Amino acid sequence: MGILSKPYFRGQAISKLDGKGRLRIPVKFREVLQQHYSDALMITILGNCLVAYPPEVWEERIERKVENFSPVDPQQRAFMRYFVSSAEECEFDNQGRILIPPLLRERAGLTQEVLLAGVLSSFEIWDRLAWDVQLKKASEQHEQMMEKMAAVGL
Repeated sequence: MGILSKPYFRGQAISKLDGKGRLRIPVKFREVLQQHYSDALMITILGNCLVAYPPEVWEERIERKVENFSPVDPQQRAFMRYFVSSAEECEFDNQGRILIPPLLRERAGLTQEVLLAGVLSSFEIWDRLAWDVQLKKASEQHEQMMEKMAAVGL
């Protein structure tokens, strides 16, 4: 498993979508799935990117909580429509690729080159140019971000 004990997705990798929208998941992310979870992903939209969860994490952290949402609370219903209803099960093919459904590719603005960013229990899938814009914004707000992180004890 490496030097760290938790089965988290860490680091970044650049990959390419093929003409059919298939994406090869980097070995370091795929190994986390194969060694600790089902060898599949739940993918949904989150802002300007897609977010990929192991199915077990999706069920435990998202579905178990969302199933108790109020059917009449407008914000909870909006979250279900936006985040939950966009989720798609993605299984690996024989060559280690997943097919990202066209609607998800379109919503996230994915072109050919993508960046995958590990964020512990999930990883994000960004269009490479959108990632660069996001990273520049974060860099410009570095001091404020560090102050907020210090305020929460990091």
